[in-house]
Amino acid sequence: MPAPQPAHYLRRLGIWDAAMIVIGGVIGAGIFRTPATVAQLTSSGTEVIVLWTLGGMLTLAGVLCYAELGARRPQAGGTYVYLREAFGQLPAFLFGWTMALINYPGSVAAVATTFADYACQAVGLPHEWVKPLAVGAISFIVAVNLFGIRAGAWVQNTFTVLKLGAVALLIVVGLYLARGHLGLAFVADPTHDVPTSTIVGALLPALFAYGGFHYLNDLAGEVREPQRTLPRALGLGMVSVVVCYVLVNIAYMAGLGHAGLAASTAPAADLMRRVFGESGATVMAVGIACSTFGYCSIAIAGGARVLQVMSADGMFFRPIARIEPRTGAPQFALVALGGWAIVLILSGSFNALLNYTTVGEWLSHAFGIATIFWYRRKLKSEPSPYLVPGYPWLPLIFTTTVLCVIAATAFAAPGDAGMSLLIIAIGVPVYYLWRRRQRTAESV
Repeated sequence: MPAPQPAHYLRRLGIWDAAMIVIGGVIGAGIFRTPATVAQLTSSGTEVIVLWTLGGMLTLAGVLCYAELGARRPQAGGTYVYLREAFGQLPAFLFGWTMALINYPGSVAAVATTFADYACQAVGLPHEWVKPLAVGAISFIVAVNLFGIRAGAWVQNTFTVLKLGAVALLIVVGLYLARGHLGLAFVADPTHDVPTSTIVGALLPALFAYGGFHYLNDLAGEVREPQRTLPRALGLGMVSVVVCYVLVNIAYMAGLGHAGLAASTAPAADLMRRVFGESGATVMAVGIACSTFGYCSIAIAGGARVLQVMSADGMFFRPIARIEPRTGAPQFALVALGGWAIVLILSGSFNALLNYTTVGEWLSHAFGIATIFWYRRKLKSEPSPYLVPGYPWLPLIFTTTVLCVIAATAFAAPGDAGMSLLIIAIGVPVYYLWRRRQRTAESV
């Protein structure tokens, strides 16, 4: 009898699902809080809007690069696969070590806690319910994804639509408050004059709020007609995010003014409160809860695929590599990632992990996009169905900008940046110890 074929991922995601993954992976809690940070580092509404537009354009450059990479290698694992092919197993392992084992579960733990915090505010539960609710949210998401990508896509599509509804509500309310005097939102704030160097630094939080566009590439092995769908979904999804972010910031500026936005700790809630009172703030708490829940669904699904591909390469425990034949889901990887995120929630250590791995995350974007140069040079005879426009300038601009962001982050927070680099460095001996363990197991 013929040997049974190993299970593989099933291509069940269309362009709508893929675009929703891009939008849902980027829009989490950042746009509801980060604009206040950007306003604190600028002198006028015009500067705020310019920075968010510039951040969006730079991110679009990165997205176009990821579109070519995804079209060249439409398989699960995303950046891990590109690094493995271009630079070898060690850089790929260091990416997986930093992201799949630390950053992904850390971000899931942090955002799930944010979801639980806002959900408790919305329904009036005491703060003691935050951890149990966060654990329950992760458990539910993992359980749904065990049934396959279609079940997970249904959940994330639903919550992405809900978060877009919350964004649209913010835009409408802000513009309603500014009717007749919208131009005042862009006037310089004489009470908040900042030096040019500080304004440049304000680009950092805006860029971080645009992060998360890579999750679709992690799930590329489950996208139908990936050579066509991936570039279109990445472009459509990211353009939608940029438009939403710029309009939301115009709404913040119009409804609160530059000084009001800079002084706010929760600008979305403050904007809603001005029109609807405390009931408006409650509605926005529901919207942010939906937004963060949807992000967790995408992060768990994408991170589990990276973990599964690592394990299939022998870089993690072999059972994690298993794909369930009937559903096409990496069930052990989903449980492992969700379980580790729950441990981080219960230990309360996720915020430190996220701070420590931010530099690693952006380094992975820089080196991941740098693999385009390798593919273009080494695989000239292998045509790609999609080529990033403006090559080599777009990948160069994005990579250079990201490295500058990393340098600025290291200057502003040397402790966190140093810990991030230390975590990456620790991965080197771990890699060689794992390889030694693997060779020993194979020789027995």
